[in-house]
Amino acid sequence: MSVTVCLGSQFGDEGKGKLVDILANNADLCCRAQGGNNAGHTIVANGKTFDFHILPSGLVNPKCINLVGSGCVVHVPSFFKELEALEAHGLDTTDRIFISDRAHVVFDLHQLVDGLEEVELANSFIVGTTRKGIGPTYSTKMTRSGVRIADIFDPEIFEAKLRRLAYGFQKRFGELLQYDVEVEISRYKDYRGKLAPYVVDQIPMLNSAKQQNLEILVEGANAIMLDIDYGTYPFVTSSNTGLGGVLTGLSLGWRSIREVVGVVKAYTTRVGSGPFPTEQLNKIGAKLQSVGHEVGVTTGRKRRCGWLDLVIIKYSHDVNDYTSLNLTKLDVLDDFEEIKVATDYSFEGQRLESFPANPEMLAKVDVTYETLPGWKKPTTGAKSFYELPVNARKYVDFIEKTIGVKIRWIGVGPGRENMISR
Repeated sequence: MSVTVCLGSQFGDEGKGKLVDILANNADLCCRAQGGNNAGHTIVANGKTFDFHILPSGLVNPKCINLVGSGCVVHVPSFFKELEALEAHGLDTTDRIFISDRAHVVFDLHQLVDGLEEVELANSFIVGTTRKGIGPTYSTKMTRSGVRIADIFDPEIFEAKLRRLAYGFQKRFGELLQYDVEVEISRYKDYRGKLAPYVVDQIPMLNSAKQQNLEILVEGANAIMLDIDYGTYPFVTSSNTGLGGVLTGLSLGWRSIREVVGVVKAYTTRVGSGPFPTEQLNKIGAKLQSVGHEVGVTTGRKRRCGWLDLVIIKYSHDVNDYTSLNLTKLDVLDDFEEIKVATDYSFEGQRLESFPANPEMLAKVDVTYETLPGWKKPTTGAKSFYELPVNARKYVDFIEKTIGVKIRWIGVGPGRENMISR
C-alpha cells in the first residue's frame, strides 16, 4: 500500500480538488482526514462542474471508494444534500462513500452557536467563521461532551448527550439561542436508518486496504495557514490541516506515506479575517479576484487577493515536508506586465527568520518583493512545460529554486485537461 497526501500550502482555495481528481484516477481509496463542510472544492470534469464540501473529490472517479475519516466533523443533513446534488449531476455514489463511526456530529445547534460566538467576539476581533458549526463541534469534541456518529445508533445515549449539550449552550446564551432540542432529536429518528449503510469502522477498512496493497489518496481540507497549531491563530479553522491531521484523522500509519504534495496557487488568496501581508487592496487585487473568479465555493464570499508569498510557502514546507508541489491557476497571471513575489519579511528593521506566530507582528511586517516580468501570452493551451511562454517558465523556476521542492504539476485552466505534468 502507498499513500499520497495532497495538502493546501496557503490559506485554502489553492485548487486542490483538481489534482485530487486527476490522482484519483489511479486511486482505489480517497480519504478526508479532518474538517467538515466548511471546505470547498470545485472540479470540472467531462463538461460538468461539481462542488464538494464534506465529500471527498475522489467520488468523480466511478471506481474510487471514498472515506470521511475519524478526524472529520459531519453535518448529516448537509451530507445527504451534497450526495443528492452529485447524483442530480449524474454521478453514481452507490457503495462508494463511507463515514467513520468515530467522526463527530455537527448539529444545527452547533451552527446556531457558531453565529452567536461570532457576535460575542464583535468587540475584539472576528475570526470570519463560515458559521457551519465547525468550531463549536471541535470545541465539544475536545471537552469530551461531543456526539460521535456511532452514538446516533444508540437512541438512549444519543438523546441524553444531545439534551445535555443543548442545556449547556442554553445556560450560556439564554434567550439568544432559539433552538428546540426535541425537534433535532426527532429529525435523527429519520436519519438513523438512512445513515446506517454509510457508516463504517475505519480501522479494519484501512487495514484491509493495507493488506490488499491499495493505492490511497488523502485529500486535505482547508490549508496549513488555517491549521489550529501552525496557522495564523486565532484566525484559523479548528482542526489540524497539515500532515499531523492526516496521521491522527486516518489510521494509515506514517510508514505508508509515499508522497506529500503541497498545492500552491500562483498568487495568494484568503477568505475571512486575519493578517495577509501580500494583500493588494488596489487594482491588482481586484484584477486577481475578477480574472481568478475568486469567490468561495462554500461561503459565496469574495476572496481577498494578493501576490504570491514565498515566506508562507517555505514555512508551509518546513511544517509539512513536501515531496513535490502543484502550482495552480498560473493562467490567471497571463495578462500582467510584471509580477511580484514576496521573498522576505522584516519587522522594525530586522529580517525575520521564519513566519511569525504573533498576528499583531504579522500585520505590521515589511515585505520584500522580487519583481519578475510578465508574459502577456495565454498559457491555457500549453500541454507541456516548454510550451509555456519563456517568462512563465522563469516564474515557475524561480518558485521552485526558492522553495527547494520540485513543481511537478502546473495548472493552466479550470479543466482536468489543463494540468501540465513534469
